[in-house]
Parts: sequence; structure tokens; C-alpha cells
Amino acid sequence: MRKSGMRISGMRILLAMIAAVGSINAALAQEPDFDTWLNGFRAEAAAAGIRSDIIDEAFEGVTINKRVYELNDNQPEFSRAIWNYLDSAISKTRVTNARVKSAEHKSLLSLIEQAYGVDAEIIVAIWGLETSYGAIMGNYDAIQALATLAYQGRRTGYGRSQLIGALKILQHGYATRDDLKGSWAGAMGHTQFIPTTYLAYAIDHDGDGKRDIWNNLGDVFASTANYLSVSGYTQNEAWGTEVKLPDGFDYALSDNGIRKPLVEWAALGAQATGSESLLSQFDPNIRGKLILPAGANGPAFLTFGNFDAIMKYNRSTAYALAVSFLSEEAAGRSGIVATSWPRDDRPLTQEERKALQQALLDKGFNPGPIDGIIGAGTKAALRAWQKETGRQVDGYASSTVLEALTL
Repeated sequence: MRKSGMRISGMRILLAMIAAVGSINAALAQEPDFDTWLNGFRAEAAAAGIRSDIIDEAFEGVTINKRVYELNDNQPEFSRAIWNYLDSAISKTRVTNARVKSAEHKSLLSLIEQAYGVDAEIIVAIWGLETSYGAIMGNYDAIQALATLAYQGRRTGYGRSQLIGALKILQHGYATRDDLKGSWAGAMGHTQFIPTTYLAYAIDHDGDGKRDIWNNLGDVFASTANYLSVSGYTQNEAWGTEVKLPDGFDYALSDNGIRKPLVEWAALGAQATGSESLLSQFDPNIRGKLILPAGANGPAFLTFGNFDAIMKYNRSTAYALAVSFLSEEAAGRSGIVATSWPRDDRPLTQEERKALQQALLDKGFNPGPIDGIIGAGTKAALRAWQKETGRQVDGYASSTVLEALTL
């Protein structure tokens, strides 16, 4: 009887596997191939007002670029340990070049700073982070990259909207088909504008009738400053500061939705890492939020409105910190963090990050998409689970946390 039961159980498993394969094959059969999808998208582009000749020119010979999918799943600002990312982002070479480029383009940057109310060092830092000051602007065909993203995967909505944007750039004559080269995600030019950002915020600084973010540094700096200004950047205001937190601090206050005046953070025990007090360095009434990029065992930062403006450029805390630190160095100030990063922590792999998200979902804490990106939604879900289970509420996704979640 025992052997018979095992046979029946094995047969059920086999039948379930066959059914699962059948379901996958059925799903694949329903999904159009790329050429069929592209023909359908032509109609969508035409409905958005794109002329047929522009569509024909843009899509001639376009195929899927599978490398785009690989890079989409492993963006370094989301997948690498933050200390490793920052080591690379603020390398000695990049810092040296930030100061060289700031001096080289001082007059132009000063004009842009006065016109848009955005500090020159922030423009230089974004320039450095995005393309190493124009040295690495990317050689991916933007139309192909965006069509690849639009066809399938977790960012089809982004891909479709940006692909329409790229076609509009061509139709308006802002760039040629050959100009549309950049990153795997369709970002272009010295400071990597995606097509919709280009259409909305790119500036013709010198009045030559072009908004040339590929070759004209006046247009590049003005466009970058304009985008930051519209995003809420305030000139001569700090991005934030590193702080020391007292023993017993309530790390649940690191929630992204909690903002307090600096004077309140000071009353809760937050202190400056240097010799000057927080309240002597900054406006006591400036509102800030607390971030713990490596959890309670790493550095803590109070960030202000300008940090939020930088985050609108790239929704990554690691990226925004890199820009902030590099801007300090560009201006001749130190961007060194006083508190050591927990470099012994093992970064989670993409599959482990997905497993952590799935475990949170299984326990009733919704992290958002199971995509392996530890963003705001995952951190909020993680903090909620930590709070409910009596753990330290820092929202940090570590291997220890993953182990506890999957027990």
C-alpha cells in the first residue's frame, strides 16, 4: 500500500508538471512574436500623431536586444551593495575630473546657475555620474532598446511611452535617427535624458534653434538645471547631512513618509558627525527625512528637499547619495562618510531579493512587484514585518532578514 501511494503521488506530480508546461506553452503561443507586436505598435504610434515615414525610418531593421533585458534586471544602483556602488561612483578619477571640469567650464556653469537657481556642483556631479563627463554616453540604439523594453518584461509601459517620445523627437527634427544612441534604457546625451524628459525639459541655451544634449554643453547644462529646478531644487540649500543616532533610537522613523523639522530630529537625539552642532550648520526649521541605506549598522543621513529633487532624476537612494557626495567633492568640500559601511554584509543576489519579496507577500506584507529591486515598496513592507515581529525596524534587506523571513 505504501508503494502504491507513492506511485499515485508521483503520478499526480507528473501530471501537474505536464499541466504547468502546457500552460506555459499556451501563454507563449498567445504572446505575439516581435515583428507582429511591432506592426501593432505602428498603429499605436500613428494614433499618437507620428507620421508613417518617421515610423518606417525608425523601425527599419529593428530587432530585440536581449542584453537590454539582462541589464534591466541588474541595475547597479539597485543590485550592488551601496558601498561598492559608491566606491565606483565616487572614484578618485571621477572626483579629480569633477574639479577639473568645474574649473574648465566655470563661466558657463555660473551663467546656468544664475539663470536656473541650481548649484553648479550638482550639475557637474550628475554629468559625472551619468556619462563620466561625456566620455561614456552609451552606444545602444535607443529605438531598439526602447522597443525591446516595450515588447515584454516588467517595464513595458515605460518602454512604450519612451518609444513614442523618441519618435516625436525624430518627427520634430530635434535629432536624427543616428543621433538616438545612449544607454540600454533609452537615456541619451551628456546627462542621459529619456525621451519624454527631453521633450518636456531640454533647453536651447544658445538660441541656435536646437536642443542639443549630445554636443552642446550649454544646452546640456541648461537642460539639466531646468529639470532639477522644476523638480524643486533650491539653490544654496544643502542636500542633507550624515548624522549620529543615540542608542535605543526608534529606527522606524526612517520611513520615507516621515519628515520633521531639523530641530525635532535634534530633540530625538540626532547629532552632527563633526564638531559643529546640527542646528548651527543648518536652518533649524528645514524639514528632513531619515534614511538608513545599509540599515541600523551603517551610516544614517538626514536628507532635505534638494535630495528629493535629485531622486526625481533617478529613483535610487544610492544614486542620489552618489550625486550628493560627488557634488561636495566638485565644490572642494569632502564627501567622505564618517561612519563605516557594514562591508562584511553579503549582498543578496537577484533571486534572493525576489525570494525576500515573495516571502513578504506570502506573510501578508505587499512589497509591490516581485522584481528583485529593493525599492520604497519593498522597504515599507519589510519595516511593517519587522515591526509586527518585534525586530529592529530599519527596512534593511540583508541575508539574515531573508533567512528569518523564509523559516
